[in-house]
Amino acid sequence: MTFSIISHRKAYFIISGLLVAVSIAALAVFGLRFGIDFTGGALLEIRFPDGAPDNAAIAVALEPIVGTTTIQQSEDGTTIIRMRDIDEETHQTALAALEGLGTAEELRFDSIGPTIGAELKRSGVIAVALGLVGIMLFVAYAFRGASEPVASWQYGVITALVGLLHDVLIPLGVFAVLGRTIGLETDTAFVAALLTVLGYSVNDTIIIFDRVRENLRRYGSSDFAGVVERSLHETLGRSLNTSLTVLFAVGAVWWFGGAGIRPFALALLVGVGSGTYSSIFLAAPMLVALAERLQKKRA
Repeated sequence: MTFSIISHRKAYFIISGLLVAVSIAALAVFGLRFGIDFTGGALLEIRFPDGAPDNAAIAVALEPIVGTTTIQQSEDGTTIIRMRDIDEETHQTALAALEGLGTAEELRFDSIGPTIGAELKRSGVIAVALGLVGIMLFVAYAFRGASEPVASWQYGVITALVGLLHDVLIPLGVFAVLGRTIGLETDTAFVAALLTVLGYSVNDTIIIFDRVRENLRRYGSSDFAGVVERSLHETLGRSLNTSLTVLFAVGAVWWFGGAGIRPFALALLVGVGSGTYSSIFLAAPMLVALAERLQKKRA
């Protein structure tokens, strides 16, 4: 083992702390730009095969029908129109008005009331919270045989804390910044991406923790830092190869996917990257830091 991860753990803690602090600051200053899933409203995505008219012309055509609109031209040549919540009759009237500007192909139409949007927001927060609690309880149960020098429930607490403070907050911070700079919205797909990232990161962390448990049985706990270091290096190749495979696949979805799927793919890219980092450079070193603290207390 030529490179020691554990001996440089303070540097990794500082890096993670800075990233989390910046993410919290971005959330506090910018907040998240919520999509219609959470705020309510309607979204119409269309394509003009003969060329999209000016945004001003679209706004003028729709203003008598739906009132104020927000119009955005996407990179793949489609036009995304956001407006108040409308019924089907108004929807068809709006399409007819757009046809007056040129041939218009409807690609997507979503309409959600404000009450449903608020309920979806609450459900998203509850889903992430329950996911974290479930992960903590599962890890604590799975490592119930481990007791020295770190108790089984502490494995679960570390996993949940890493998941909450790192793998959730960093994607939230990135979306807060991008929401302010380029108008990137947060919707229910983002919540699904967060839960996916949590599951992926915990899976990676459990593999490392499981190897730590096996090596503790083999080598004992007298040199706990050395056991964790050995375990990290034994699983490092697998963790990196798996993460790179996932990142390449999700990167292809982000690059070639449409405007509707790109925010979801971006959340996965950021989350899988931060989750891989936290599993290797944060969760396992936290075991060693906790063990050393407990040893000092006993002394």
